[in-house]
Amino acid sequence: MYTGRIYRFKDMARWTRFESLFFIAFITAWVAAYYFLDVEWLMIPWTPMALIGTAVAFVIGFQNNAVYGRIWEARKIWGGIVNTSRTFGMFVQDMVTNEYASEPKSEAQLKEAQKVLTYRHIAWMTALRYAMRQLKSWETTSQHKTNTEWGITTPEAKMSLEEALKPYLNAEDLKYVLSKGNKQTALLYLQSHHLRMLKEQGCLWEFSFLQLESVLEELFTLQGKSERIKNFPDPRQYATLNHYFMWLLLLLLPMALVPQFIEIGAGIAETRPVLGSAFIWLSIPIYVAVAWIFHTMERIGRTGENPFEGTANDVPISAIARGIEIDLRENLGEAANEIPEPFPVEYGVQF
Repeated sequence: MYTGRIYRFKDMARWTRFESLFFIAFITAWVAAYYFLDVEWLMIPWTPMALIGTAVAFVIGFQNNAVYGRIWEARKIWGGIVNTSRTFGMFVQDMVTNEYASEPKSEAQLKEAQKVLTYRHIAWMTALRYAMRQLKSWETTSQHKTNTEWGITTPEAKMSLEEALKPYLNAEDLKYVLSKGNKQTALLYLQSHHLRMLKEQGCLWEFSFLQLESVLEELFTLQGKSERIKNFPDPRQYATLNHYFMWLLLLLLPMALVPQFIEIGAGIAETRPVLGSAFIWLSIPIYVAVAWIFHTMERIGRTGENPFEGTANDVPISAIARGIEIDLRENLGEAANEIPEPFPVEYGVQF
């Protein structure tokens, strides 16, 4: 997501420049036709245009509210992953002990078990964020020229999932996980099997085992919620029809706007002939401003409807997962040079 306090206007202008150039050319052609040709009869009264404009404004507002709801829900889900992950790391370090073990293990063996569980949790977050970044057929915003010209991509596009999982899993676990369709689910199953084994060895108290299993249950719940947002698109009747309604408004608007300026210019011409004759050309900046506002608001809604797609407006799940990893590994006592750095911020964008 964009990390600055506000978008700079020049960035917004660049982001929408192709459409803005079309609006300028479109309205200029209409004004030239009215100015040089006898087409003043080609007009639409303001009343129907006002009705269409009101309807479009309501629909775009509804869409943007729904899209913001999807983004905010996705952010709350990953906020829950942050909190639950920290809880899991704390429980693992304090509950995996020799207190009830029939054959006590060495301190090194307990530390290794804690590390394996923690690293497997990091692998789960890695698999989940990779699954969230896989493009669906309806996710096309990231492929728009203005979203690709900067050349910035998500961390998941720069490394394969297998390479990303290797630092956290042994060869056997890695092979097992890669053989499954839902790799994040497979990792939680491995966690549960490992916890059961520790309970059977007496390294995990019965109540502690139930506590950790409830944490895994919460992780399954959060995973399912995240997958629901990813796999269920914004309904097309809301995401598509308002796009057509918006373009209908913008394509018809010159036939109401330009004649209005001609009428105003005729009144001015009685006292200022030159200004009155040229007044029609002022409809160009007015139309461009109106069209740019409607189009930009509608496009913002389309851009944000898929919060894991991989655009600058995404929920920064890669940065969130890396932040959790740093916390967990620091609390394992690892040296700073062994812990990865946060993902870099490019052009003010954090994925």
